[in-house]
Amino acid sequence: MSSSPVPKRVKTSPPLIGTHNGHFHADEALAVYLIRLLPAYTPSTLLRTRDPSLLSTCHTVVDVGGEYDPPSNRYDHHQRTFNTTFPSRNTKLSSAGLVYFHFGRAIIAQRTGLPPDAKDVDILWHKLYRDFIEAIDANDNGIPVYAPADTAALTKRFNDAGVTLSSLVSDLNNDFSISAPPSTEAETATTDGTVQHPQAEEDARFLAASELMGTSFLRKLTGYHSSWLPARSTVLAAYESRFQDDAQGRLLVFREPTPWKDHLYTFESSPSPSSPDTSSPTSPSNDADATKSQQQQQQQVLYVLYPESASPSAKWRVQAVPLNKESFESRKPLPEAWRGLRDEELSARSGVPGCVFVHASGFIGGNVGEEGAREMARRALEM
Repeated sequence: MSSSPVPKRVKTSPPLIGTHNGHFHADEALAVYLIRLLPAYTPSTLLRTRDPSLLSTCHTVVDVGGEYDPPSNRYDHHQRTFNTTFPSRNTKLSSAGLVYFHFGRAIIAQRTGLPPDAKDVDILWHKLYRDFIEAIDANDNGIPVYAPADTAALTKRFNDAGVTLSSLVSDLNNDFSISAPPSTEAETATTDGTVQHPQAEEDARFLAASELMGTSFLRKLTGYHSSWLPARSTVLAAYESRFQDDAQGRLLVFREPTPWKDHLYTFESSPSPSSPDTSSPTSPSNDADATKSQQQQQQQVLYVLYPESASPSAKWRVQAVPLNKESFESRKPLPEAWRGLRDEELSARSGVPGCVFVHASGFIGGNVGEEGAREMARRALEM
């Protein structure tokens, strides 16, 4: 009796990813992490060098080599002729943006379980670029957030440069264990007789930077998928029905706690809020749409009402809408006469039963129930 031979498993080497050695930045740290999320690169090995002959052996090269050629998996952005940007954005891409531009949708679909061609994948792809990747691209390409002329007369109140992800990655370039330059290949003897290889130690710090950038990206993706994206339809429904709560559409009411800020500003700036926000706002298609858009801008939401939790007995909040997403200043703070007061004193001053508090800045207040919160908002609108 004969038996068929067991087929031998073909052994293949894991893909070799190349990037430069020496001083590293946030963009290639993230680019390497993103590539390694793809099934085709699991597992993969990493080579950090500037030697062209060694880079030529790599399956994929990022941030070095002077070549941008997706078919051959080359993703550098340092060429004088390079000017590629993300759709509907003006910031020149770095290696992080390039990798995200080509593989971001696949990564999002893989991590979320969404179909690759789903509309939500495209929404998340644009959202993550605008809110996370673009700042990394700009930082690496030396593009300031504001035009220099716009900030010439401004003085910073404190230094916040040390708390950005890019600065934390930069800190990891500092090697406090050896005195040799980070890029040297020489071996260094330690006090206990062991031998350190400076390039291997530098590579370990690069991998720590890559982990920092990559896990930060994944936390953003998880949050946007599990919280921000589901909230979009909730906020849209409340936004489109806001005139039922106030004739001028100044109140936004939710039945449960909802992350509303980002979506509200998007809907207010869009002539068609129900359309996916996958690009820069477009111009109204006709005069009627233009008039509607202008009316919406004049009828901005001033207060947002919501329960503190999903419990039926939850207290309610009245929150003033900030001037913009980053602002601590409100469009219309709660009345100054209410600020800093609590409980019975606040109820007596406002004339609204069940008041709990109003913050000293007027950006938020509370009531024991929905109707009390609505009455606080209605009275605040008229003051």
